Amino acid sequence: MSVPTEKSVAPNFTAMLDDGSTLELKSLRGNPVVLFFYPKDDTPG
Repeated sequence: MSVPTEKSVAPNFTAMLDDGSTLELKSLRGNPVVLFFYPKDDTPG
C-alpha cells in the first residue's frame, strides 16, 4: 500500500477504540479528519 499524501483521500480502515468498539474511517467521510499515531506509546523505553 502506498503512503497517502497530504489532503489526499485515505483508504478505509477499521480501528479499535479504547472502549473496545470499532470505528471505520468511512463513517467520517465528509468531515475533516486528522490521523496521528504514537508509534512508541505502548512500548517500554
